[in-house]
Amino acid sequence: MSGRIIVNNLGKKYKRYPSRWARLGEWLSFGRYQGHQSSWILRNLSFELNAGESLGVIGINGAGKSTLLKLLTRTSIPSEGSVEIQGRVSALLELGMGFHQDFTGRVNALMTCQMMGYSSEEAHALLEDIQEFSELGDYMDQPVRVYSTGMHVRLAFSAATVRRPEILIIDEALSVGDAYFQHKCISRIREYRDQGTTLLFVSHDPGAVKSLCNRAILLDGGAIARDGAPDSVLDYYNSVIARKESDEEIRQVEGRGGRIETRSGNGTARITHVDITKIDGCSARVFLVGEKVVLHCAVDFYEDMDKSTVGILLRDRMGNDVYGTNTTHLGHSDLKVHGGDSLDVAFTLPLNIGPGNYSVCVAVHAGESHLEGNCDWWDHCLALQVIAGEEPPFVGVAALPVEVEVSMKCKDDVSILE
Repeated sequence: MSGRIIVNNLGKKYKRYPSRWARLGEWLSFGRYQGHQSSWILRNLSFELNAGESLGVIGINGAGKSTLLKLLTRTSIPSEGSVEIQGRVSALLELGMGFHQDFTGRVNALMTCQMMGYSSEEAHALLEDIQEFSELGDYMDQPVRVYSTGMHVRLAFSAATVRRPEILIIDEALSVGDAYFQHKCISRIREYRDQGTTLLFVSHDPGAVKSLCNRAILLDGGAIARDGAPDSVLDYYNSVIARKESDEEIRQVEGRGGRIETRSGNGTARITHVDITKIDGCSARVFLVGEKVVLHCAVDFYEDMDKSTVGILLRDRMGNDVYGTNTTHLGHSDLKVHGGDSLDVAFTLPLNIGPGNYSVCVAVHAGESHLEGNCDWWDHCLALQVIAGEEPPFVGVAALPVEVEVSMKCKDDVSILE
């Protein structure tokens, strides 16, 4: 079947050497000495794109999109896995890639056609169509170095799509063109798609992805985070962007010491570290509604204590208590410690709370309540934000798991007995 892409367990890594001598030592030892660290850009990537499908690839900068395109177009070699391409590929990647700046637009167009597999006679026959679609006029016979970025796009797209390919791969290059030519390009892409061309389209423009693609994948950290309908994938992508931006803002405030915090206690124990992480151990400050998190607390003890307790309290932005618990309430009422001991306590819980900003308080005390001997009470030790995910919209501070059944009896239903 032509026009098909099969990606199986694809991975790409780059070697990072601490010095040139490490590279030399590895080369001289014929691989027996490993002087590099591997940095994986893509790992365990698998998907299939069948003939006539249109796939949008989205993701933040550094997610691996450009690396994936280089592997698909054979300009880079995978470190593991395989890529199978069935059909003639036409690709428009980095702006002006493959153009010789001292050659004219006409010569560069000829070279592009020949690189796509057309004979010299076919390439010359296609020049008129390329010039007509690009609307470059006399600039076709000017060196490419005098072209504007928009003119580069006009020439590259016109040459790459002068004939309908079986597979069309397009990167973000169209985003730098003028609005008129963008619309013209989109119309041609849509026309080819409707005629059966397989489309792989990388873009940050959600409107273009929704308009051109019937499927989308989200790359995050070199892996596929979502694969499905463009609407649902883009909604999740927007939440990822919001989480990363908000997470950075919260950490910047924490780093500047801008948060308001108070501490009290008799000093017989001290909380040395508090962090909140995802379930995989990755530290974060922004989470989805219902996401399971782990709140880590480290405590040093300076005196013996027969019944030590570590507690947590979650408050909303108005300072209202949302949820609190401690180790004694959770079944660890026998935490006997000695001076010099340390405790690492991890509370795992789902954030079944509404979207908003929250703060965390952590306390260490002797007995069931902090009123029975407050050793260290750390108020506002960290902040976090909860944002909406894929759950149905709701209002309030609690995200309760709700199921609904609806039955209807129409007033016009009449039973007739015979």
